[in-house]
Amino acid sequence: MPAESFAHAAQILRESDRDRYLSTLALPAAARDGVTAILAFNADIAGIRERVSSPAPGEIRLQWWNDALKGDGHGAVRQNPLADALLTTLDRYALPPGTLQRLIGARRFDLYDDPMPDLETFEGYAGETASTLLQLSAMILNEGLPVEPGDAAGHLGVAQAMVGHLRAFGYVASQGRIMLPWSIFEANGVREAEIFAGTDSEGLHEALGQIAELAEEHFGKAKQAIAALPGNLRPAFAILPVIEAQLRLWKRRGGSPFAAPADEADWRKIGRIGWWTLRNR
Repeated sequence: MPAESFAHAAQILRESDRDRYLSTLALPAAARDGVTAILAFNADIAGIRERVSSPAPGEIRLQWWNDALKGDGHGAVRQNPLADALLTTLDRYALPPGTLQRLIGARRFDLYDDPMPDLETFEGYAGETASTLLQLSAMILNEGLPVEPGDAAGHLGVAQAMVGHLRAFGYVASQGRIMLPWSIFEANGVREAEIFAGTDSEGLHEALGQIAELAEEHFGKAKQAIAALPGNLRPAFAILPVIEAQLRLWKRRGGSPFAAPADEADWRKIGRIGWWTLRNR
């Protein structure tokens, strides 16, 4: 069953999180299944809100995954091909399940409409979600051994979360949610009702621009940290050029910050990933 389970995980990732799927093409074949299973698990968790009518069934789904990671109902859990691929990966590389349980805990925030309060909370959320995936991917490339000190994953994960939510700003606002640090909007005189109404303003542009600058700072620190890593671990961070290009596109955008963002074609992203990987061996 593991081969079929890993194929199922790859299908989920390809359909649900295209950019992360493309980034796995930079990985050595021996590590690709394990990284894909981790990323597909995240894609399933991240998509729960879109699949449920209220927080309660979302909480039930998150609890199911939490129980699976603790080993509760182990036999039945293995009938789920994604869970089978994930648990096989954790066993194969002796990865700490508590790391993914913290990811589940952070994703509970997604189920509710509370605004992201401040930058510190956002960075913590990004650390438990996006950064965790990068760190575990690097550990898989390192045969399950810890990768220290984690600065590459930490900074790139925060940058990735910032860019993702800058690009999704209009869509998330249409749901009555604010996933970027509310304190930055508030400091620029932006009101919550204005965001939910899709009202453009100078203060809104200033706030979003400040968040983009923070993302660029994290990109710079991530690049320094990645350069200091052994060459065999760097493919875990091959999504970096894709996210950086998306931030450049976002900064060049015209019109409303609520509009759907431009993006590059898959072939161009694959080219960026391939070129970055060659340069970072």
